[in-house]
Amino acid sequence: MARVSKTRPRVDETPLARHIGERLKKARLAAGLTQQQLAEGRYTKAYVSALENGLSRPSMAALTFFAGRLGLQAATLLDDEPLAWARLEADLALASGRWDDAVSAYTDLLEDAARGESRAELLRGLAEGLVRQGRGREAIAAAAEAARIFHAGGREADAALALYWLSAAHYQVENSSEAREILKSILGKVRAGLKVDPDFEMRLVMALSTNESREGNHAAALAYLEEVRGLAGALDDRRRANYLFDLAYSYRETGDLEAALRTGIASLELYRRMQADRETAGLENDVALSYLSLGNTVRAADLAAASRARFEELHDDWFLSHVLDTQAQILLANGDAAQAEERAREAFDTAVRTANLKAQVDALLTLARARKELGDDQGSLDANRQAGDLARVVGSTGLVRRALREWAEALAAAGRHEQAFAIMREAVQLS
Repeated sequence: MARVSKTRPRVDETPLARHIGERLKKARLAAGLTQQQLAEGRYTKAYVSALENGLSRPSMAALTFFAGRLGLQAATLLDDEPLAWARLEADLALASGRWDDAVSAYTDLLEDAARGESRAELLRGLAEGLVRQGRGREAIAAAAEAARIFHAGGREADAALALYWLSAAHYQVENSSEAREILKSILGKVRAGLKVDPDFEMRLVMALSTNESREGNHAAALAYLEEVRGLAGALDDRRRANYLFDLAYSYRETGDLEAALRTGIASLELYRRMQADRETAGLENDVALSYLSLGNTVRAADLAAASRARFEELHDDWFLSHVLDTQAQILLANGDAAQAEERAREAFDTAVRTANLKAQVDALLTLARARKELGDDQGSLDANRQAGDLARVVGSTGLVRRALREWAEALAAAGRHEQAFAIMREAVQLS
């Protein structure tokens, strides 16, 4: 999987959902309210029914609304314990894209010695958060343990989702063969009748496409994309927007930039129609990079500026650091090395503040190129060295290889051939 979607594939009927649903129903009956009466004014009877049957998990806003109507504290619908509330907050952080908060929350909860299937749920959440931060190497153990616990408990749908994140983690550390085999195993179970979310099969096929693309098997990758196209017909607008978002990235991976732009723009229109600001901002940045690859820096700059404005309004500095680096690359492509250096430094500082390690590496590489254009050879080498050292810490093989190659090229251009050879040899050994 070259990337993971911003919307996580979910498996319903988790113990937490059932637990909340049972308490909600008991409290509603005790208050003498029908489902329609409880929902009136904001939600629907169908939504209350789904909650009470454990088919959906409420947002914090919904939980507070229902608790207020029932004359209860929201925590009462959870477990009357701070731990249950902390768990819900961790899940909400993950669902809303606050990966750093989610990872910290799951880590803290796991330190409270959770056991059994509750531990598996926390581990799966932690694994997803780590993958989304680009920390695949750390995610492997959490995802694998979660899958083992779920499997032992007979919760095969939940095990499948844990394995999905295990595959994503292996992909990030360049273990593509293992990632692909895991995905094929899950897909076989889904096609044999395993009940999962409607879009989960599509995401598995999409992930297989990006795995084949990385290996250079573009015909196989595009065949998977055509299969995905057939699966996407019955999706609602949000899931279709997610599908098009991933499809655009996959087309970019296979080198079809025109198709990437067409599908990316179609996804962007759906996100805008739904007022999905975070998804829209992320897609605007991705489409900006596609335009930059095609040499259309004017359109790229417009989209990157729109993305930046949205993330600033959302106060989402984690993603903002990526957009700032995109703007730095655009400035560099336009020949404005001085502004590019300033923007790359801003991207790096923002990434440091939010502990976004991958964005730090990307910003340093852009900074190195900008300094080279400005004639600051030593400053350029310093940024390349820092990027290479930091990439090794991140542990993503692809990122390490890219950082080391740029560093080696910079060393060679500076006449430091022996050191350049050593760094390039390290990069080649990662291939």
